[in-house]
Amino acid sequence: MLEQRVYALSDQAGIRTLIDQTGWATLVSGTSGDQLVVSHLPVILDPQSPDLAVLSHLPKAEIAAHEFGQRDVVLIVQGPNGYVSPGWYEAEPSAPTWNFMVAHLHGRPELVDAAATYAILDATVDHFESARSDPWRLASVEDFARRLAAGVAGFRLRPHRVVAKAKLSQDKPLPIIQRVIAALDSDPHYRNPDLADAMRRHPPG
Repeated sequence: MLEQRVYALSDQAGIRTLIDQTGWATLVSGTSGDQLVVSHLPVILDPQSPDLAVLSHLPKAEIAAHEFGQRDVVLIVQGPNGYVSPGWYEAEPSAPTWNFMVAHLHGRPELVDAAATYAILDATVDHFESARSDPWRLASVEDFARRLAAGVAGFRLRPHRVVAKAKLSQDKPLPIIQRVIAALDSDPHYRNPDLADAMRRHPPG
């Protein structure tokens, strides 16, 4: 990913918020057979870690395919994103673009034991159920859940390198940014309120 100062998302609080609010990631590993293995998985922040760390889980067969522990992986967390039409700019010359938020976490995953894996599953459910007025709990089907948990492995990723980007039209004059936000709030084809909110949270400068 091209790193550009104007779009850099470098503060840990902002990166944590991106991960916390997105909750879904892509994991990419290079393996000994010169193959790339790609998985998609839920992620949560590790509440016990003072530094940035994420928790997740995969089926054990998928863990084996990634050859966990043998080399670094990249975990990609992609937040709000969408098309931006130059027709919204009311300025020429201009070209279409794609605004987005994303974080690349580079590191070597640490597998955890069965008890910690179940705790990760429990915490993941609690995280995503927390928005509901009557949250569902894993404990309500504990015997069933523990049987399922036997087939997965939990892991922690403490990245040694994080590259994060919030490309949200910060290079444009404020009137254009405001027009883009207004369009993302209302356009009949490309309405994208999450992206509009992200732009409001990341003004130029």
